[in-house]
Amino acid sequence: MGAVAVSSTPGGEQAGGERPLRIGLVTDCYVPRLGGIEMQVHDLAVQLQAAGHQVVVITPTPGPDVVDGVRVHRMDVPLLPFDIPYKPSTFDEVMRLLETERVDVAHFHGGIVSPLAFVSAAHAVRHHIPSVITIHCLWSYALPGFRLLNRRYHWADWPVVLSAVSDVAAKPIRAVARGREVVILPNGIDNDAWAIEHLPHDPATVTVVAVMRLAPRKRPLHLLRMVKRVHDDLPPGLRVKLKVIGEGPERGSMEKYIATHHLDDVVELAGRLDRDQIKAVFATADVFVAPANLESFGIAALEARCAGLPVVAKSRTGIREFVEHGQEGLLADTDRDMADQILRLVVDADFREKITTYNCEVPSPVDWSEVVHANVATYHQAMALMAGPSPRPASAPATAPTRA
Repeated sequence: MGAVAVSSTPGGEQAGGERPLRIGLVTDCYVPRLGGIEMQVHDLAVQLQAAGHQVVVITPTPGPDVVDGVRVHRMDVPLLPFDIPYKPSTFDEVMRLLETERVDVAHFHGGIVSPLAFVSAAHAVRHHIPSVITIHCLWSYALPGFRLLNRRYHWADWPVVLSAVSDVAAKPIRAVARGREVVILPNGIDNDAWAIEHLPHDPATVTVVAVMRLAPRKRPLHLLRMVKRVHDDLPPGLRVKLKVIGEGPERGSMEKYIATHHLDDVVELAGRLDRDQIKAVFATADVFVAPANLESFGIAALEARCAGLPVVAKSRTGIREFVEHGQEGLLADTDRDMADQILRLVVDADFREKITTYNCEVPSPVDWSEVVHANVATYHQAMALMAGPSPRPASAPATAPTRA
């Protein structure tokens, strides 16, 4: 794993005289289920423990009780579709576990529809447990719903630390919680683990790779249309290949599009791969593309960037916070613009190599060594906030809202 910001010392004290914290990470979804939030919360737990803290994860996702040395409380509770907990007894169980574990701070991780994060955080405040809420998604169309919930439950006034994984994701939170600080707690990465050796391959074939869930929000069909345009506009003697890593409900539609447009020799649907397999694909790839419009951070794009690949992404997503146009990759405003940017990298080998060299030589600024430090500082902020004068108690619905 990457370097950590602080190290434990004999006697349980950390460097700088701070004692290790007891931290509860609460999340709707967790490994062994695969996804951005699942993997990031798990990696955060591992890295916090490596820094000397005591971590427990609380989740309704089934699986083993210990993962990579991290203890996990798997709550056997009823769930709505998409694994959404809803019964009041679930949130009471979260409180029971947090109090049994005697945590110093509870860190709630949520997306757009995450009652486990918001309702449990309200209960935690009433139990005087210092709390951090981190939003991993863009609220976008759900923003009016969060405004209504704030009018009813005043969540923007709760004595918790509000945070998001990027400034892009923080912007709508700030729009509702006017006057409140929203801390940026970016996803982390082990720069060294993603530094790979690029293998020689046919220069006449440029391989573009994407890693995503094959779901409408990630826009995989739009990606196929972009790559078809690139394929149609290529000069003689040059080929483009697209390898899509991931699974999801759009796979059938993608297969139909590939067959209809005779792209069988252009597009490969590789299915779900683990991290080592993804690195092996990156070693023979030339460009990474992320077609989503609603991307709060883009951990797959960050992994590709750290592996040296030039990244093409939308300019209004969280990816812009670690990809500068013309430096780590290229940013686009529209789908047509994105196709043009992909084509630029496919055709211009020297420009592509310049970006690859930069990405290989300059480490990402969100290495876990920095991210762990930022999280721990936020935990102390939450503890100070809860210890402040007369914090306003949080109100929460008796049962969880099923929509944001």
